[in-house]
Amino acid sequence: MQLEVDRVALTYETSRGPLPALRELSFALEEGEFVSVLGPSGCGKSSLLRLVTGLLRPTAGRIALAGVPVSGPRNDVGIVFQSATLLPWKNVLDNVLVPVRARGRVTPADTERAMEGLRTVGLERFSKHYPDELSGGMQQRVGIARAMLTDPRLLLMDEPFAALDAMTRETMMDELLRVWSGTGKSVLFITHSIPEAVYLSDRVLVMGPRPGHIVEELRIDLPRPRSPATMADPRFGELGARLRDRFRSMAGPAEASA
Repeated sequence: MQLEVDRVALTYETSRGPLPALRELSFALEEGEFVSVLGPSGCGKSSLLRLVTGLLRPTAGRIALAGVPVSGPRNDVGIVFQSATLLPWKNVLDNVLVPVRARGRVTPADTERAMEGLRTVGLERFSKHYPDELSGGMQQRVGIARAMLTDPRLLLMDEPFAALDAMTRETMMDELLRVWSGTGKSVLFITHSIPEAVYLSDRVLVMGPRPGHIVEELRIDLPRPRSPATMADPRFGELGARLRDRFRSMAGPAEASA
């Protein structure tokens, strides 16, 4: 699904007065493309995702999906959060079915779609397990299966691997690329991690400090499919260094250490 963000601004009204979060933010995401948004804490990355989902309205500008202005939540947009946000009293299958259950009765076809999602992320045999019986990485895979339940054309991911250890994060990056390449969905991925952005993406958008705006767009010309060997490619290091230099120049070394 194509996403268009055109000169978007967002200002929060607070008890201390207006707080600008985004200004003149413009970019496009093409059908089947994987784009990461990288930026310092507080630059408005999560606000951007809430605007794309329709949970927030922009103060100015336009957001459109497949040419249709976003006016509220849509079934063809899936969201994966930093925390899997699973309900501990429900098993894995029932957690995947939560979005459908919230809208009404669960049908056998819904259950089959949920099981297909679990097969896609390699968790079919854990359908009757409970969240506390799963690792952090497995819980995030349940979150991905839940986001894909309605077969969304656009997948929004808000730092989904931030809380994972380094080895689990690398495994989950490969898992995500496998799912993405098999489904052809468009992905907008929010991250603080420069290596993560380079490894996953077709393009990386760098946001400047609040109020957030795009300061650089970098095309990632590493060949696909990618594997752990990609990280040893000199080009991987060059792309990461370019992003790190840009990050450091606008935010200081402490922010560029991701």
